[in-house]
Amino acid sequence: MIETPPLVDQYCHGVLRTELGLGTFEALLMRSAGLPAAGTTFFDTQTGFAVRRWCPPLLGLEPHAAPARYLARRRELGVAETTRRLLRGSGVAAYLVDTGVPGDLTGPKELALAGDAEAFESVRLELLAEQVADTSGTVGAFLANLAEAVHHAAVGAAAFSCATAFTGADTPAVAPEPPGPGAVRGAAGRWLARRPRGGAVGDPVLLAHLLWSAVASGLPLQLHTDEADPAALTGFVRATAGLGTRLVLLGGYPHHRRTAQLAAAFPHVYADTGPALGQTGARAAAVLAELLEIAPFGKVLFSSGGRQLPELHAVGALVFREALGRVLGGWAAEGSWSWRDAERVAALVAAGNARRVYRLDTP
Repeated sequence: MIETPPLVDQYCHGVLRTELGLGTFEALLMRSAGLPAAGTTFFDTQTGFAVRRWCPPLLGLEPHAAPARYLARRRELGVAETTRRLLRGSGVAAYLVDTGVPGDLTGPKELALAGDAEAFESVRLELLAEQVADTSGTVGAFLANLAEAVHHAAVGAAAFSCATAFTGADTPAVAPEPPGPGAVRGAAGRWLARRPRGGAVGDPVLLAHLLWSAVASGLPLQLHTDEADPAALTGFVRATAGLGTRLVLLGGYPHHRRTAQLAAAFPHVYADTGPALGQTGARAAAVLAELLEIAPFGKVLFSSGGRQLPELHAVGALVFREALGRVLGGWAAEGSWSWRDAERVAALVAAGNARRVYRLDTP
């Protein structure tokens, strides 16, 4: 049996404060552009089965409880008590919370209170730009206020995050070098002119400016790759080498091997286990083993990627623990590793690496 310390969930979001009906709950189990297949629900996924395996016991039910029974118990306990039980039963000691997702979600302090844990903020660069734009009347004022906002955020945050720069084939490539002042002014002017009609930060020049502003702050920078090939990051990764900023690549599944390769090749790059483990459920150990085949053990960080449903935070943590024990324990049992080394590596991935990267133990 592999013992691990209390986890550091190095990337997640807040949870909803409202009661949920069956249909809404099911829809939040996974991101999908459409409806489930006829005669099924989104409980009929690895994520849904993982929720039914791990969450009912935390609410006083048997494992694999039927969805209707589980949701009835959830309503019986209420949102606050359900959230408290799920978070505290997950074995997480610290959360890094990205506050850039819209909706009535708990912030870091509220999540910390519910989970009886520490919580730190990861500031979403795109949201920061939108907030500054709301109070800036001119391009010059916007850029000056943005620089001040990044500096101010860096004082109290644990990290910056960016969700749109490297997340898909239709995302414009971000140049690996900092854009010039003229290009930034032009991009900012075009975006500010479009904002009254809607539209998030999507201009590659403005995104590059945000990224390089974060790099200059010295805080770790969390970069979403989602389902995109992380190879798109290579130019930016090379350009930031030696500057002192640590890059944490989020959500690389199913390209997690490529993420691991970047973590192996560059000293300042780290790989995230991410929500893939909760999403793959019974196959999580295989996914984690593939990541650990390539990435140095000091470069892999646990996260649940949980958002909206506290079940996703809990499942991410509990599935990770089981998968880590199965993988490292298996290698130790067959004699490939010593048990001492297995427990040491487990402690690194579970918490130690994140505490070092984000300097969580620094006064």
